[in-house]
Amino acid sequence: MINEWDQVETGVERKIFSPGKSIMMMEVHFEKGAEGKLHDHHHEQFTYVLEGEFKFIIDDREQIVKAGETIFIPPNIKHGVIAIEEGVLLDTFTPLREDLLNNPKYQSF
Repeated sequence: MINEWDQVETGVERKIFSPGKSIMMMEVHFEKGAEGKLHDHHHEQFTYVLEGEFKFIIDDREQIVKAGETIFIPPNIKHGVIAIEEGVLLDTFTPLREDLLNNPKYQSF
């Protein structure tokens, strides 16, 4: 069901919001030290840090991003994140992350 919390990794929960036609958002909560493992996808991604401080790894480069700051992740680039402290991210993707939305859990929209 959309707008419900889903545990993704140890210490990481996300809530996917109802998508538009070509753009979508999700809120992601991290416990201190929790990690979003390295991955890539063909989507553009903007991430806004609502709370906390994070170390992003993008294409083997590290960048610290704090509350009130954003980071852009280009398509097809390996990236991951580690929560330096407990925090919350707001991720925006275009086009839609069909790989996530095709999960039967999110078929209510």
